[in-house]
Amino acid sequence: MIVEKAEHYLERIEKVNKRINALIEVNAERVLEEAKKLEKDEKAKKKPLYGKVVVVKANINVEGYTISCASKTLENYIAPYDATVVQKIKENGGLIIGIANMDEFACGSSGETSYYGATKNPKAEDRIPGGSSSGSAAAVSADLCDLALGSDTGGSIRNPASHCGVVGFKPSYGVVSRYGLCDLAMSFDQIGPLTKTSEDALLLTNIIKGKDLKDTTTVETKPFEKKDIKGFKVGVIKEFMDVVDEKIRNKIETSIEVFKDIGCEIVELSYKYVDLALPTYYLINYVEFFSSTRRYDGRRYGYKIEDVCGEEVLRRIMIGSMISQKEYSGKYYKNALRARNLMRNEMIKIMKDVDIIVGATVPKLPHKLGEKLTPMEMYSYDVLTVPANICGLCAGVVPCGEINGIPIGLQIQGKPFDDEKVLNAMIAFEKSIN
Repeated sequence: MIVEKAEHYLERIEKVNKRINALIEVNAERVLEEAKKLEKDEKAKKKPLYGKVVVVKANINVEGYTISCASKTLENYIAPYDATVVQKIKENGGLIIGIANMDEFACGSSGETSYYGATKNPKAEDRIPGGSSSGSAAAVSADLCDLALGSDTGGSIRNPASHCGVVGFKPSYGVVSRYGLCDLAMSFDQIGPLTKTSEDALLLTNIIKGKDLKDTTTVETKPFEKKDIKGFKVGVIKEFMDVVDEKIRNKIETSIEVFKDIGCEIVELSYKYVDLALPTYYLINYVEFFSSTRRYDGRRYGYKIEDVCGEEVLRRIMIGSMISQKEYSGKYYKNALRARNLMRNEMIKIMKDVDIIVGATVPKLPHKLGEKLTPMEMYSYDVLTVPANICGLCAGVVPCGEINGIPIGLQIQGKPFDDEKVLNAMIAFEKSIN
């Protein structure tokens, strides 16, 4: 079964991937060899991921594969070990088929900044797939795998999930180990699943989550179970709806009605710090990214990053370098940390009496590949997703319709460690519209 499935996906990759550029490394010989071992292993057949074929984003270590972060900087870096999440997938019977394309060092919201070239959106090939987990979302959308792993710093799982018409989930900060992840911004990053269904998102999250001694930020949580959401109080934030294009807002309003039909109560909320989201997120992002890239000095890993990286990566390094300096850190970075606390406290306060918040994932439709946008226009894709990372929330995306053939995703957010509630809301919504 698993060998046959691997062969099927390898054939599809051969036909489709040249066009959409979702995967940047596939070792067919290795994949088939591992599939044969799994098929002979009687114990593996009883494991929860047996028969599932998985793609991994190019910033998560998979032993023996090139983990380049889609950058020339690390084009010759072969991972010497498995990230904790990869180890758990293998231990539970999953088969890794390849490494997914991404925005270089996860710097981007479009999937266009990769050293290996842009990824196309399988559902609308003239449009961006979203980023930075562009290849992971596109691989699931194009049926090149069953499941994929992405990483989410400010919407990098949810943004491409929405654009490509798949399911994406960002766990609460600390639920999933980041050991083996090449960080963009360590206080924001979380690894999470991109899948075809919400039930698969719950399955993969249960596999990869848990306390890890190699990552001191992790916590232990009980297994997430499927439960009824009837009676949930569902919050809708007015200011989030106000920044969304009208056509998308109409789709979201229709989706909110689905929760009424399920038996949920809709509660209107107001959040006064929406305008702080992008500056707060990016100022912290710049500083943490600058810090994390100091290891790429050309001595231990590949090339010196500043000598070979793309425009967006260099921009973030230069701004991060500047605002890390003593004379600027008080004016910018420390103020951003204060704003982060304000945002988090206010978000927890308004969510106190609701179970989940629902709304749009992105405020606008994906632009056409190659279309020139200013950095601020590009960053604006993240205005509705970065609050979850700033505030430590869990958040998922489930498809809720299309506009001119372009998918739209409904974002569902929950309080820190209410991952089970969000996953169940995603499952319930999906079942109600299908």
